[in-house]
Amino acid sequence: MKIQDLPYPDPGVPDARSGSRFLWWLFRNQLGGQTKALAWGLLHFGCVAALPFCVGVAVQAVVDRSGSQLALAGGLLALACAGSAVGDTFLHRAAVTNWITAAARVQQLLARKAARLGSALTRRVAAGEVVAVSTGDVEKIGWFVEALSRFTAAVVTVVLVCAALLVHQPALGVVVALGLPVVALAVLPLLPRATRRADVQREKAGRATELASDTVAGLRVLRGIGGEELFLDRYRDASQEVRHAAVRSARMWSLIAAIQVLLPGLLLVGLVWYGVDLARQGRITVGELVTVYSSVMILSYPLRHFEEIAMAYSFSRPSARRAAGVLALERATDSTGTRAAGSRSADLHSLSGDLHSVSGDLYDPQTGLLAPAGRLTAVVCGDPDAAGRLAERLGGHPSQQGTSALLGGVPLDELPLDDARSAVLVQDKDPVLLSGTLRELLDVPASGKVELQRALTAAQCDDVLAALAQGSLEAADPMDARITERGRSLSGGQRQRLALARSLVTDPQVLVLDEPTSAVDSHTEARIAAGLRDVRAGRTTVVFTSSPLLLDRADGVVFLHGGEVVAAGTHRELLRGEPRYRSVVTRETDDEAARDTTAPSAVLRAELTGADMLRKLEEIEEKA
Repeated sequence: MKIQDLPYPDPGVPDARSGSRFLWWLFRNQLGGQTKALAWGLLHFGCVAALPFCVGVAVQAVVDRSGSQLALAGGLLALACAGSAVGDTFLHRAAVTNWITAAARVQQLLARKAARLGSALTRRVAAGEVVAVSTGDVEKIGWFVEALSRFTAAVVTVVLVCAALLVHQPALGVVVALGLPVVALAVLPLLPRATRRADVQREKAGRATELASDTVAGLRVLRGIGGEELFLDRYRDASQEVRHAAVRSARMWSLIAAIQVLLPGLLLVGLVWYGVDLARQGRITVGELVTVYSSVMILSYPLRHFEEIAMAYSFSRPSARRAAGVLALERATDSTGTRAAGSRSADLHSLSGDLHSVSGDLYDPQTGLLAPAGRLTAVVCGDPDAAGRLAERLGGHPSQQGTSALLGGVPLDELPLDDARSAVLVQDKDPVLLSGTLRELLDVPASGKVELQRALTAAQCDDVLAALAQGSLEAADPMDARITERGRSLSGGQRQRLALARSLVTDPQVLVLDEPTSAVDSHTEARIAAGLRDVRAGRTTVVFTSSPLLLDRADGVVFLHGGEVVAAGTHRELLRGEPRYRSVVTRETDDEAARDTTAPSAVLRAELTGADMLRKLEEIEEKA
């Protein structure tokens, strides 16, 4: 794989059982690039290792006053230098290619997993960890893959040089052959401690990143309650913990680096002392002594790659473990509750080719919720977390194991994920607005039956467009105005209305909205309720809300309590007949509900805030 060929058409199916297995899977999938880097590494290190022999031949030629030998040594020296330069150039090229392609493969795998899991990902993995895996961890994994081929070439070179020294000068070759393994392996006892310290540093860095992400995301709320300094103090403390952990980790790695310098130096001193003694005795020549001495000096260069691979592995192993943990996450399904086998699966594949054949009522067996096809169904649930989990389950991508929701009798988790998401669209209570222009934000896959202007009008976005046009001097058209990351330049109500317009433009078969107007004022909410009913006429819509304005516009209302459906009917019927429903909608306390089980004032208040609210607003506008 070349860099210009990225991204991969298919990054493959990773072995995510452990970090080590994931690294091995990456290596196997880049075997061609690793082999190429190994070949260039052998050329480079081989030519570097040949330099001492060339120098030894030149020194001996000077001692013997042989011009032909000196010329031969010069030619060999030039050839070795040229080979070293060529090998080093292409080794670097191949190694960096391995790094980039490995990182790109991991990023593609993570992006595919994030797209598959959707919002369930951040419910199962902390947002800070997801950020750490997709940025720093990817680089560390690529570093190990890149360093592996250089390390292998260094090992082969060291073994070959030791063998050559044993043949060329056995007396000194034995010393080198025994000393080099000790030098290379002396730091192994320190690696576990260094790895543990590095792990602590990365864990603290991940927590600090998560804290920073949460602080930035909630900065507007923090300013409103005066909690900025509190969170800044927490981040300062977390940052200092990261700094202390980094210093402790650096001390251990500096000790390892010092040992890698000290031991080769001691070996070199001992070798020279022993070699001089042998030369005095006449057992070796001066050229042979210079050759062995130069060889040991040169070998300190490939030996440094032993330290590099140790560092790369210690840093990449926990990174690979975290990446494998994310990649091992699967779409939560119940293997026994809703799955049928054999012909059932084949039928679903044939259905997925035509999504219009997968239609009908939306039913959740776990709670008993039934949303009839083509109707606007409101769901009232006193537990916002339970409502969020139910909304995810209705979308076919639950964050927890459980029985799948059914669309027209077909389990959503048995459909291909793309088909399930095309059939059912879920808008979270905190929808994400990506940075870019408003036109890009609303450029989503759509049926084409709902015009953009109609969706914007139904979601009451006229004042949002005016605010964007006023705040963007460079854009003459509000659709070309830029929206900052996650729409932080907009208010909560403005973000909700733009997200609702985006969902309405998509026009899915089934639209699930989780608290779509919680940050909108009552006047605007009343108009949104009317616009939503108009645009979604004849389409299945499920709205999780406790707002009387939306509830009164729904064809039917379902009340959930204790994780199951306990009542269903119209908004006014439930207000009069279900005290628990009334307490959720009217915000009654338990004492108030106990004192007056009929609560006529609360009932009238809730009823008046429905269609009557919109009628009164229209009367006010006509008078104005």
